[in-house]
Amino acid sequence: MTFEAISPRFGEGVGAGRIRIFDTTLRDGEQAPGAGLTAAEKLDVARQLARLKVDVIEAGFPSASPGDFEAVRQIALETRGGIAVAALARCKDGDPQRAVEAIGVAERPHLHLFIATSDIHLKHKLRIGRDDALKEAVRWVKWAREKLGRDAEIEFSAEDASRTEMDYLLDVYEAVTEAGASTLNIPDTVGYAIPSEFGSMVGAVKSRIRDQAVISVHCHNDLGLATANTLAAVQAGARQVEVTINGLGERAGNASLEEVVMALRTRPGQFPSLAAGVQTEQITAASRLVSYLTGFTIQPNKAIVGANAFAHESGIHQDGVLKNPLTYEIMTPQSVGLAGNTISIGKLSGRRGLQGKLKELGYDVDADQLDAIYRAAIALADTKKEVTDADLLALVEAKKADVPRSIEILGWSVSSASGGLSVGSVSLMVAGDPKSGSSTGNGPVNALFKAVDEAVRPNLHWNPVLTEYEIKAVSGDGDAQGQVRLRARRSSDEGPGSYVVTGHGLSTNIIEASLEAYVVAVNKLHGAEVNGLGVAFVGGRTEELP
Repeated sequence: MTFEAISPRFGEGVGAGRIRIFDTTLRDGEQAPGAGLTAAEKLDVARQLARLKVDVIEAGFPSASPGDFEAVRQIALETRGGIAVAALARCKDGDPQRAVEAIGVAERPHLHLFIATSDIHLKHKLRIGRDDALKEAVRWVKWAREKLGRDAEIEFSAEDASRTEMDYLLDVYEAVTEAGASTLNIPDTVGYAIPSEFGSMVGAVKSRIRDQAVISVHCHNDLGLATANTLAAVQAGARQVEVTINGLGERAGNASLEEVVMALRTRPGQFPSLAAGVQTEQITAASRLVSYLTGFTIQPNKAIVGANAFAHESGIHQDGVLKNPLTYEIMTPQSVGLAGNTISIGKLSGRRGLQGKLKELGYDVDADQLDAIYRAAIALADTKKEVTDADLLALVEAKKADVPRSIEILGWSVSSASGGLSVGSVSLMVAGDPKSGSSTGNGPVNALFKAVDEAVRPNLHWNPVLTEYEIKAVSGDGDAQGQVRLRARRSSDEGPGSYVVTGHGLSTNIIEASLEAYVVAVNKLHGAEVNGLGVAFVGGRTEELP
């Protein structure tokens, strides 16, 4: 299976009128604490990014872990139709080789090399001088050009560029351009810049390099200026923007793809003859998919994709919009994928309607998966009036085979009394063997979670540690299901870089939904242990990436 979109070759159209969209949701976005994705989940996001028609998918950091390497390689293998697949690598022996190995199967490999250049990073993190950093940058850009050939895309990032002394920064960019870099990325790694100075920095780099390389920018949102800085950079001559869905990323996040793209589209007078090839009608589907898989809820007032982005409560606003939407809307809901008509799934729905709805939500499932999801959706529809989008998202994740199913629920029971502890027991199938556990707890959910721990303890070298737990009603109807979202880590994996997974559960019985979510999370943690993700993942975060 391949996924593709039609985008221009790198040498075509990137210049006066073309803005290249470099999506780093699967790399920098996944660095947001708690946003870890399985390899199969990363493929789901990559397929939606292909429908969105971004120009570059930065699939990950292959040296971080065997799991991340395999995910990058699989995305590179499947991506076709003019979309480039990028992999990040430090200018450090081992990283570039691993990245090239991962993206070598891509139709359009894109190697992204970086090294820190600010005195703060050189002194306190790398503990090397300016000359040594410049030499390493040139060394690995030359190596990459010789390894990948003259037509390959070699991108170089000067980490913490916005806090780097300007003359030295220009010398670095000039040297790596001469060594073979075809794209120069200017990262505002810690979100320190303001638009006027960042635009001036981009202009200075462009003047020094002229047209020998494409200028790219990668802005963080620590001061809430990531989108503003990105747009200022475009006005100053940048022709690649590095963005993420929903602005996901380290700390306060990155420049938001939907905000940057829609600003270019909505304000053509400010960006004359500049355009991105993004299929904007796929923005909402991409936003909802990433939000669901990462467990990061989109704030209601988030620009473009928030629940209130096209909502009007004031009577004055309502009157104006009814007369002409342009009075209070600067873009149409349809332009970002919020179609006026919707597909409702109920017990009389057919497979074709279900398949269309799933595509609208960002999933492209095969025939077997569709049959399984359809049967589950119809069974659910027998117990409630309508199967909602949230219901479908949960069903898809439950029926897809992307989460290791080494632990399955066979049965459970719980009893509670006023003023006393609850008693819970579970029957599980663990790695093919029936197991049972029972425990008391402070409430029925806590008792069942502890019973699961008791049942799986002989098979694991760690205990699941719950870090977050949330319950919400899927809709406001009387027959609404309860949805549970929780996060967990392993007891052996502590600290800010620990590997945290998300589990979802959905049921009319909130205790059952909680148990289901917990077992999903334990399965993910077990799968990460089997694939060697956890320890390597922590090791991959020993330094901040650009």
